[in-house]
Amino acid sequence: MAIERIINTSAKDEPEEQELEQTLRPRDFKSYVGQERLKKNLKLAISAAKKRGEPIDHVLLYGPPGLGKTTMATVIANEMGAQIRVTSGPAIERAGDLASLLTNLQDSDILFIDEIHRLHRVVEEVLYSAMEDFKLDIMLGKGPSARSLRLDLPKFTIIGATTRTGALAAPLRDRFGMIHRLEFYEPDEIKQIIKRSAAILKVPVDDEAAGLLAGRARLTPRIANRLLKRVRDYADINGDGIIDAKIATEALGLLEIDSLGLDPADRSILVAIMEHHNGGPVGVETLAALTAEERTTIEDFYEPYLMQIGLLERTPRGRKVTHRAWEHLGKKPAKTQPSLL
Repeated sequence: MAIERIINTSAKDEPEEQELEQTLRPRDFKSYVGQERLKKNLKLAISAAKKRGEPIDHVLLYGPPGLGKTTMATVIANEMGAQIRVTSGPAIERAGDLASLLTNLQDSDILFIDEIHRLHRVVEEVLYSAMEDFKLDIMLGKGPSARSLRLDLPKFTIIGATTRTGALAAPLRDRFGMIHRLEFYEPDEIKQIIKRSAAILKVPVDDEAAGLLAGRARLTPRIANRLLKRVRDYADINGDGIIDAKIATEALGLLEIDSLGLDPADRSILVAIMEHHNGGPVGVETLAALTAEERTTIEDFYEPYLMQIGLLERTPRGRKVTHRAWEHLGKKPAKTQPSLL
């Protein structure tokens, strides 16, 4: 059975709104820091849709985890004044689950499907006509007596989120009117997010400490907020609850997060390539075996940031660490023996 949550975005001062604020998620474009290019395009689309009195076109958001895809879906719903229903690809196991979700929608409602690339193929096929024609085709009965029933659906919007746009079936991807990638954030944007979150959590944090946290947050809001909470714990136990540069440095040291935001798992990937393959190249399957990590975890979570900051390269022959990675970890490549051929 499909699992969904309903968020009423039009009500003010409701428990849902308070809960959303406590999870540090911004509720509108004004409080959403960063992703300026995306916000500019969405503001235009939302203004045009509201002017015509129509729901916004289907939206596909993709990018590495933690960059705010789910939050952006909620912001779109708030800006449209629409109700949003939240579910995920793996939760919709059968076509009947999807039919139940779609037939319970109202005009202008938004259905947010996280990890949309993990939808079952039979569910995808039902979604095609629903997205394009707002029709739902249902098969009644089996065998020679089976017949098709076509139901009218309200004018709704689907917002899909995925970390792996390449895993999405082309017919499904083509039915989205807007496809946008969420980019990694700038350090100054992460710093703003940390200060905003600290204000919501009522945690005093000085400017230098916010900068330290921003520099080690992997350019990702989710990680920035997680670090803030862990440093807050440290400050409460080992200080007076105020996060300054000294407290932040000590807490980050305890968490083993270095100056570039690398944690032990990041370093183990780089060290494995250096020590076992002298810097690479090495195939991702071999790398997964060396580090005891899943291939998808390496590709979706670790690689994007390591490549973004210039520590890892993806070549046709495999993954390869850069000169900067050798310098950062204080290691030197082993001297290779000259070929006799």
